[in-house]
Amino acid sequence: MAPSARRSIRKKAAVSGTGLHTGVRTEATFLPAPAGQGIVFRRVDLAGKPEVPARLSEVEAVERRTAIGKGETTIHTVEHLLAAVAAHEIDDLTVELTGPEPPILDGSFQPYFEALAHAGPTETSGEPVILTVPAPFTVTDGDSTYVVAPAKELRLTVTIEWPHPLIGRQSGSYTVTAQAFAAELAPARTFGFVSEVESLKARGLIKGASQANAILLDERGLANGAQLRWPDEFLRHKAADIVGDLALTGARIRAHVVAERPSHSGNIAVARALARASRTSGAAPKMDIGRIMDVLPHRYPFLLVDRIIEVEGQQRIVGIKNVTINEPFFQGHFPGHPIMPGVLIIEAMAQVGGMLLMGYFEGQNVEDKVVYFMSLDNVKFRRPVVPGDQIRFELEMVQFRGKTCKMKGVGYVDGQVVAEADMMATVVDR
Repeated sequence: MAPSARRSIRKKAAVSGTGLHTGVRTEATFLPAPAGQGIVFRRVDLAGKPEVPARLSEVEAVERRTAIGKGETTIHTVEHLLAAVAAHEIDDLTVELTGPEPPILDGSFQPYFEALAHAGPTETSGEPVILTVPAPFTVTDGDSTYVVAPAKELRLTVTIEWPHPLIGRQSGSYTVTAQAFAAELAPARTFGFVSEVESLKARGLIKGASQANAILLDERGLANGAQLRWPDEFLRHKAADIVGDLALTGARIRAHVVAERPSHSGNIAVARALARASRTSGAAPKMDIGRIMDVLPHRYPFLLVDRIIEVEGQQRIVGIKNVTINEPFFQGHFPGHPIMPGVLIIEAMAQVGGMLLMGYFEGQNVEDKVVYFMSLDNVKFRRPVVPGDQIRFELEMVQFRGKTCKMKGVGYVDGQVVAEADMMATVVDR
């Protein structure tokens, strides 16, 4: 049964310090947010104060940290902050940053968890999005292997292994509630090895690392007489990293994740698989073709959406297009070798996005309005779409002002990306 309401915070709270990888001093300020917004970072140090939603579509890098955003808006090392947000089950939050990376603080999740506790997590309106798993599945990413199974809460069973006398092979199991996270995971600090320092610095990383914000290991043990908070502090930190990376699904997760040698890359692969394989509750009702035709003006042969299967407030939508050999365009594209035209794949994606945009005008006469797409950027086609395929389009609202919006869309067939695009659209009267 879904919780009764979404959660934000009552008042603002802030932490400040140096970023682990960028070395830039930054203040992170937590602010209450309206129900349905989700978790959004705002770069107040940049012109226009650009916003980056904490979503999988924004993941930019997974080497030694999880980074989201693009170009100058990139935000590094979001996993510690997001783990604390997820542990408090906060659904809607604005995080203002005065730099490119939330501060590393003492290297653990605890300062963020305590700052959010001070901000007063509180119920707002609307239902939270809950991801549940209908059946077990496996994800492999490099040396990382995961099994994800149904559960009534978020449970982690984690194993790590390093050829170091203080680590070796460590395993542990944790149920992620606010209380358990605070006691068992939040104080666990990030760690690294003396042997890797020069290599990481050469790649532009760990510019802000110090003995005050990370556990440093030499060949024999802890460098410079540092003390561990638990003998398996390394394991606990890697477990909490999973919580932070999975928060990029934008949902509360109810599943048992069994992780062998987890990594940020593997965690993100699991998050993507969860988003595709899970059942979603707390979202708006599904929309069949009748409802779609009430909203969109398109008709045969140009109505290219068959069903809307997920809606998360006004932030995200998932729609389905079933591709059959009866499609009229297959007569000419191409005889004997039917392939769905790329322009129609993007058109179908845009129609799903139109359904999301029309949601902003709920309660008005949507039949008197139409969506015009104004621009397409970063369009990529990854593989052909052929008869018998079912395209799953996932679109997220990046920005909405007045009657104009920016959306990011991705199309999948059998879990593989077939197309992606950034779109700008506006709503006009018919």
